[in-house]
Amino acid sequence: MTNLREILRSYVDNGTIPGGVALRARGEHIELAAVGTVDADGTAPMARDTIFRLASITKQVVAAAVMMLVEDGRIALDEPIGKWLPELASPVVVRTPGGPVDDVVPANRPITVFDLLTSRAGHGFPSDFDLPVIQVLLEEGQQKHGRAPRQVVAPDDWMEGLSNVPLVYQPGQAWLYNTCSDIQGVLIARVAGRPLPDFLAERVFEPLGMIDTGFFVPAAKIGRFTSYYHPDGAGGLDLADPPGGEWSTPPRFPSGAGGLVSTADDWLAFARLLLRGGTIGGTVGGTVGGRRLLSEESVRLMTVDHLTQGQRDASHLFLERQGWGFGAAVDVSSGDPWNVPGRYWWTGGTGTTASLTPASDTVSLLLTQVAMTGPTPTRLMRDVWTYAAQS
Repeated sequence: MTNLREILRSYVDNGTIPGGVALRARGEHIELAAVGTVDADGTAPMARDTIFRLASITKQVVAAAVMMLVEDGRIALDEPIGKWLPELASPVVVRTPGGPVDDVVPANRPITVFDLLTSRAGHGFPSDFDLPVIQVLLEEGQQKHGRAPRQVVAPDDWMEGLSNVPLVYQPGQAWLYNTCSDIQGVLIARVAGRPLPDFLAERVFEPLGMIDTGFFVPAAKIGRFTSYYHPDGAGGLDLADPPGGEWSTPPRFPSGAGGLVSTADDWLAFARLLLRGGTIGGTVGGTVGGRRLLSEESVRLMTVDHLTQGQRDASHLFLERQGWGFGAAVDVSSGDPWNVPGRYWWTGGTGTTASLTPASDTVSLLLTQVAMTGPTPTRLMRDVWTYAAQS
């Protein structure tokens, strides 16, 4: 394939997706393709400003917001979270990950802000979803209804439910997926003394000009919102959520793990914030002409690997040659064409992926409306990554 449009067109033509938006940016040069339609019925063409459910590429944005509170002096990376999240002040841990949920021991130390940011607090998904404690976790709020915001309880009730679930591992012992980002969202709201959507709007979205990013799609913008589908296993698509469905009203629980909707240009603005060391405008690696939202040290901490091999092993299902920064994976070795040590990236279960590679000042983004069928990145995602790496 010679360009992004051809890549997307091939997957639209074979019925994998109704449409999609892909973007590759290097420095100030942007290649963007919008191909196909916003739904399987072909009611409207895909456009540059089409709005998508971001799913787990929400996590990077929320991690950045936590670091803003750290820079404000409101919290510290080594601070126990119990002051703000008393529900998790004295957690218990299953004696063995596969053991009964009532066979527990006290945590050997408090959970810290750093544990949450690195997804090592002890809550979350390992490679084995059949563990008894994971079955209990799946019954609690957002972990069961990640694609159905209206079915999730309010943050205080969600935290109360989570407090009844033992940790899978001791704090700091293992990397586990997803749950820590939802906890980060609650932490932000409690430390800031205001709802998570309000904090993100003031500190992230408005300064960056992310005018179409939020936790729901207002009525005036529903016409630019995609439908969302699950593959039916027979080459077709089942409608999972229409534009006027789950994301058409503000949720009770704004999910820090996967609740945002956005556009390609909005996410690009966030990616460039990180590539430019925490500044808006200016030049990469400098602050000339730019307004600073994050310190260079905060960006560095977000985009470097913090895991040991042992900490990765519990959830190797989710990581391929990667460690974990704050809110996203970090490539730690080469392999496939897109694997570049230092690449900061992740995928979203709704068919999205975003990455930035500081070494080449490159952003790669794919937004679709068809769900992934597992944690392994799709062939389309890999084709976009390969093109971005080789162009």
